[in-house]
Amino acid sequence: MRVRIHRGAQEIGGNCIEIEARGSRLVLDLGRPLDAGRDEVPLPAISGLADGADGSLLGVVISHPHQDHYGLLPQIAASVPVFIGESAQRLVNEAAWFIGAKQAIRAREHLRHRRPLSLGPFRITPFLNDHSAYDAYSLLIEAGGRRLFYTGDIRGSGRKAGMFEALCTRPPREVHSLLMEGTHVRPAGPASQGLTERGVEEELLSLCRRTHGAVFVAYSGQNIDRLVSIHRAALRAGRELVVDLYGATMGQATGNPRIPQPGHRGLRVLVPQRQRVKIRKEGCFERVNSLGRSRVYADELKASPSKFIITLRANVLPDLEGCRSSRAESRDPFSDAHAVWSMWDGYLEQHNSQRVRDFAARHEVPLTSIHASGHATVPELQRLVASLAPERVVPIHSSATGRFAEFFPRVVNHPDGEWWTV
Repeated sequence: MRVRIHRGAQEIGGNCIEIEARGSRLVLDLGRPLDAGRDEVPLPAISGLADGADGSLLGVVISHPHQDHYGLLPQIAASVPVFIGESAQRLVNEAAWFIGAKQAIRAREHLRHRRPLSLGPFRITPFLNDHSAYDAYSLLIEAGGRRLFYTGDIRGSGRKAGMFEALCTRPPREVHSLLMEGTHVRPAGPASQGLTERGVEEELLSLCRRTHGAVFVAYSGQNIDRLVSIHRAALRAGRELVVDLYGATMGQATGNPRIPQPGHRGLRVLVPQRQRVKIRKEGCFERVNSLGRSRVYADELKASPSKFIITLRANVLPDLEGCRSSRAESRDPFSDAHAVWSMWDGYLEQHNSQRVRDFAARHEVPLTSIHASGHATVPELQRLVASLAPERVVPIHSSATGRFAEFFPRVVNHPDGEWWTV
């Protein structure tokens, strides 16, 4: 079995790995680079991806529903089989409606925890893991008597930390190569640490209790763990969490009735003007008709802002600003408010966060960062390596692959584009 990393060994995001055995090939992840913005990104130079004409390409396996792991899928030929988790597929397809994507994912077969599937000479065993993306998997690939374990994106400090514990206590045996993410191995300085997901909940709860006005939280709508943390903090603080229609839809798309979604206690849905226009234009009225009593309007937010934690996204700002500009009420919903940035701090410096920063500055609302990374710390990765005991550790998804040998044994670096044998 041979492996070639097309993109992702020397950077964070944009993962794409090609595997070959006995003349057949498999692709693990097909990500869009994080720094691509709206630029067009060509497919990797993998025969059969674009036109489906090469029968040796057996399919694309997506580890989890983050753009930097699946974002180039709409560009592949419809005849190329795709394999992904069932909930992950729903999340991607529902998100596609909001961003106007045309092509939905239609999986040939769904990934299921520790249930192997066979594809040509390959045996693929998914391992459900702990990550900020819902329905995320690590992948064990077997062919020709060799075993490759690909971590995907993984951590041990989220709401599904038990999955990381189970992997470490019941790991697959005789792993020859471990293709391991290293987001928290930095180019310089110590490896970074951070909050756990439950730590996020506790800090949000503390902030809610000392804030007299509304609490605004900017977070990724597809970070289901974060949705759970914020909702739990709201309930414990005696507040209600207000999500936009996108956030509500992502909760429903998990297919898990325990995930916060319309109809749950303490969860309300604000449908921003931009989403209302899209619904009217496309006639998708069932998206709002199903909300029932969960729906909330600007007037209610204005009347009792201290009752709410309000999702802060660019598309809700016109509704929030319009709420404030009404002269019918004297109360200012931004008085004594506090805003929270609950994503990677690097995103806060990017252009698409400008409107959120401007909103906070314009209304003199303090902006605090409360975030837990979706990626494993170095000690967690060290524990994983010790449990799997691979013959070699191959870095991927890292901006500092040259530092892996400082932290892990038997490290072998393989640059993008180079074939190597498992």
